[in-house]
Amino acid sequence: MKFIHLKAIAMSVGLLVGCSQPEQVVTQSEPAEAQPIAEQQSKIEVGRDYHSFANPEQIKVSHLELDITADFAARILSGKAKLHFKRISEGSDTLILDSRELTISKVTSNGADLEFALGETDPALGTSISIKLPAGVNTVTVSYQTSPNASGVQWLTPEQTAGKQHPFLFTQAQAIHARSFIPLQDSPQVRMTYDAIIRTPQELVAVMSASNDPDAERDGVYEFSMPQPIPSYLIALAIGDLEFKAMGKRTGVYAESSILEAAAAEFADTESMLIETEKRFGPYSWDRYDLLILPPSFPFGGMENPRLSFITPTVIAGDKSLVALIAHELAHSWSGNTVTNATWRDLWLNEGFTTYLTYRIMEIIYGTDRFNMEAVLGYQDLQADITALKPDDQIMAIDLRGRDPDDVFSNIPYEKGALFLREIEQKVGRQNFDQFLVRYFEDFAFESITTDQFVAYIQTNLIEKHPTQLNLNRIKQWIFEPGIPEDAPIPESNAFVLVDEARQDWLSGNLAAKDIRTQNWTVHEWLYFLNNLPELLGEDQLVELDSAFSLTQSSNNEIAHSWLLISIKNWYEPAFDRLHNYLVSIGRNKLVKPLYRALADTEEGKVMARKAFEQAKSGYHPLTVKANEGFIQ
Repeated sequence: MKFIHLKAIAMSVGLLVGCSQPEQVVTQSEPAEAQPIAEQQSKIEVGRDYHSFANPEQIKVSHLELDITADFAARILSGKAKLHFKRISEGSDTLILDSRELTISKVTSNGADLEFALGETDPALGTSISIKLPAGVNTVTVSYQTSPNASGVQWLTPEQTAGKQHPFLFTQAQAIHARSFIPLQDSPQVRMTYDAIIRTPQELVAVMSASNDPDAERDGVYEFSMPQPIPSYLIALAIGDLEFKAMGKRTGVYAESSILEAAAAEFADTESMLIETEKRFGPYSWDRYDLLILPPSFPFGGMENPRLSFITPTVIAGDKSLVALIAHELAHSWSGNTVTNATWRDLWLNEGFTTYLTYRIMEIIYGTDRFNMEAVLGYQDLQADITALKPDDQIMAIDLRGRDPDDVFSNIPYEKGALFLREIEQKVGRQNFDQFLVRYFEDFAFESITTDQFVAYIQTNLIEKHPTQLNLNRIKQWIFEPGIPEDAPIPESNAFVLVDEARQDWLSGNLAAKDIRTQNWTVHEWLYFLNNLPELLGEDQLVELDSAFSLTQSSNNEIAHSWLLISIKNWYEPAFDRLHNYLVSIGRNKLVKPLYRALADTEEGKVMARKAFEQAKSGYHPLTVKANEGFIQ
């Protein structure tokens, strides 16, 4: 998932969910236990998923057959989930599944009813389903329906779509929201293949993170197959008035008709990204790589659902300036989807590797200058999080016991993880490190691994081969200790030196804003200029900048975001109409949350925030509502 901090453009996820959670701006949080970090870490049971009720160590689901119907009027999915499983531990007779606000009508096997029980509901984890298994049974079928308020499903009215004629549905499963629309073992260490039948209104098209047929007849019944085993958080569904346009032999884009051409033009380099990534890091394992452009309410930048990445329309800028997000979601096809974190403590294995690969892809396709600028912006975001987060939350292998797994999503697993890998690359050389990565992706293909497995692997396959360049203590310092280690590589960009000079000349009064030579500036230079201005500016300075560059009306959502944040902090009223329209037309949490937070600092701002939030709430994703409703209290 694509996580992005308020200054970032390089990773324009989720972390999220990335992805992905998901994409959000970090806040300080209390550690799980008031103990020294080393003591906390020592008590973690490595490989245990503290965010699932499931018992894969005893009985493990290996295949899912899904048959569900989408009822847009009732806002529910209903049908059956048939689960194939293997008994790992001899004598095990109870299958435990995860669920959240599901209504279970019955559980059967081979037509016979099975005994099942629901556990107590946990506010974060949901409700367990324990199913008694007769001897010899290796499948169960759960008949169920979702809640209209399922945390992993968003239902949009026609008015909330681009076309305004038909409703829209999309799911977002990372981190633990798959359990809100399918009863399953909702843990990244449980990988399964799946087949699905999705029944929809006849005028709509269904697509999934599986094999999609762009020429499928609109008959209201769509069939899908995912032959590679994936974790539950990568199961994804969308239903809407969608059309398809190919971008290459293996790449294409699904979108509503009004934005299809713009999306295909914006992301036309996707096929080149795919080809170049294969050349350096091994074959692409998923057949096709298509994009789905979602309505603006999608709460994240992107989500790496295999074969079909879900993408926010806010990165369609008209100049390919925000396509690092596409590179990020594509890179997940190797790091995250093929080699997956076993628990949410290990998220950095997904996102650190993917962020590193993203930078590499951007360098290959767009050159070293752009790579350097994006790396500097990413490093600034990391520094901001190091300042904001408590030491416990600055650790890549974070302790998440007793916490919502969405707490893991910050720039620590993303940017700190990427910086760690960049240091290794610089110490052993790019060619040697690339060879290591290719073998790593091959050796752990379609597996979910822990941080400790990675440490053992790098010890054997890299440290022992380069003992004078690498040592295990330094590796462990990066992974298990807070902060950025001393002498870590610091990205630099010559282009930003010129931006710094221009900014300083303007602030000192030696240069008028209209005379700053911005004609060839990229979005990265604009963001660097804006994000490094003094927090407080004079009214005349704001007017001068806005008059010279029309920042209030910027069509680039990232530039507009930075300018609107400056406008709130300096109470620049000419930007407030745009601010309101921005908040009610975009549901991407990375973009709206910092604005709501800044408005909440004053009573006048809270009034503006409440007005925008109440107007926008019905179109926001549940995660966006949850993340921002506290600011308007």
